[in-house]
Amino acid sequence: MGVAPAPPGPDMENDQRGPGRAHWLRVARETADDLATDAVARDQAGKPPFDEVSRLRESGLLALLVPAELGGGGADWAEAYAVVREIAAADGAIGQLLGCHYFTSWSARFFAQPALAARLQRRSAAEQWCWGGGLARQEPALTLTRDTRGYVLNGRQSYAAGVLVADRLAVRAVRAGTGEPLVLVVDPALPGVVVDGDADPFGQRLAAGGSAEFDAVPVATADVLGSLSADEEVLSPLTALVSPVGRLLSVQLRLGMAEGVLSEAREYSRTGHSHWHPDWPAGSPQDPQVLTAYGELTVLTRSASALADQACRAVRGGLADGEDLTYEEYAEISVLVAMAEAAASRAVQESTARALDIIGARSASARLGFDRFWRNARTHTLYEPVGHRLRDVGDYYLNGAHPPFVLPV
Repeated sequence: MGVAPAPPGPDMENDQRGPGRAHWLRVARETADDLATDAVARDQAGKPPFDEVSRLRESGLLALLVPAELGGGGADWAEAYAVVREIAAADGAIGQLLGCHYFTSWSARFFAQPALAARLQRRSAAEQWCWGGGLARQEPALTLTRDTRGYVLNGRQSYAAGVLVADRLAVRAVRAGTGEPLVLVVDPALPGVVVDGDADPFGQRLAAGGSAEFDAVPVATADVLGSLSADEEVLSPLTALVSPVGRLLSVQLRLGMAEGVLSEAREYSRTGHSHWHPDWPAGSPQDPQVLTAYGELTVLTRSASALADQACRAVRGGLADGEDLTYEEYAEISVLVAMAEAAASRAVQESTARALDIIGARSASARLGFDRFWRNARTHTLYEPVGHRLRDVGDYYLNGAHPPFVLPV
């Protein structure tokens, strides 16, 4: 789906005895090709993506990150990033939905005790759960209160991806009385949970985003996974890696959409010239301005891709270090991911906007669907802006300040 065959991503060692990177890339490409066939029609219909989730489920991609011994695909984050990027090139909204699923379903591995994490993952793989929700700080926060049976959850989770189709939600709540932030797993079928597709965005319409209302929802003690406190006595450098690991999914999503729009624009530039009218704006494959634009956007996207590969290798190293990871090493990883976020954001915004100019007036046709790339990219970058990431990079470079612990969804 890319602009041209890109060099392979970082080769993170797979120690979970799964089928391997080649297998999952082949599955991702086949699924992406399937999604691409009706991407325009599905985007225009804007229905909750139950059918798309079924396609992901049938392909095995939902259980990709679950260890093989627990019934999953046995892949690691290298494969997950590559899969999200491939899917996003065909359909940015489904790429975001899948990325959110990987991040929220993995939360147990970061925050819960190993035995509890294993039980959750085994059941998630067996029942092919699709996860949604979000762990980012919001105001007012959800509140978790102790009662005689365990806990009850109250409050409203604002926009989060996947909630309209999720089998499980991972959410952030604060403990009543102490204010400690916690990670919870909630079954959206429980009484008191009301999911509302009230966001109505102009892009990423198939990311199943919406709000969730929790009215005295019972939460078992085992469904409280762990603490999100940024206190260094609570949050180890290894656990803090959940932030750059999740944010790197956003990087891959943006790069996938940038590569996807350039791929479709290139195909149209090659095949559409026989239908051009002499009075229409210049735009043939021999037009110097068109060639320059493609060259600039290819360089921009490939440069962002190279930075993303560096960030992937850094995340790999941090995960491999485990409990030996230091806060300074974590800070360096987080800053590198922030740089990749900024580069990918520029690449996707310029590519999706300028591709319309390359095609010219014909790109205004709703039938062609070129606008979906711009709408999807712009919606995502509005929800996940990078201005503060650049400040973090500058503050670290100039003052050595560690970036704050910020979760992406």
